[in-house]
Amino acid sequence: MIPLALSRGDVADYVSALITVYIVLILLNILISYVPRMPYRPWLRSVLDFITDSTNPYLNFLRRFLPRVGGSGFALDLSPMVGLIALFVARILLVSLIAG
Repeated sequence: MIPLALSRGDVADYVSALITVYIVLILLNILISYVPRMPYRPWLRSVLDFITDSTNPYLNFLRRFLPRVGGSGFALDLSPMVGLIALFVARILLVSLIAG
């Protein structure tokens, strides 16, 4: 017989895994922002578009509140760092609240 009920631990593990995947996507977004020119391959373009399209709404929300740091020629975007810190804290809090 297949058990159909999920325990609180299962839901907490699922939420933790989702947040971990999103953290990895943000780290990949940071990594691809350092590469000036990517070779064009259709499969590579679709992967890069997926990464940027899935992380930019969250990062753009943070960019509204965080100004860029630096001068006119070089500006440092702190939104990915603040976003990662917020996700780490949210993962700890949510998982502990769900798991009980």
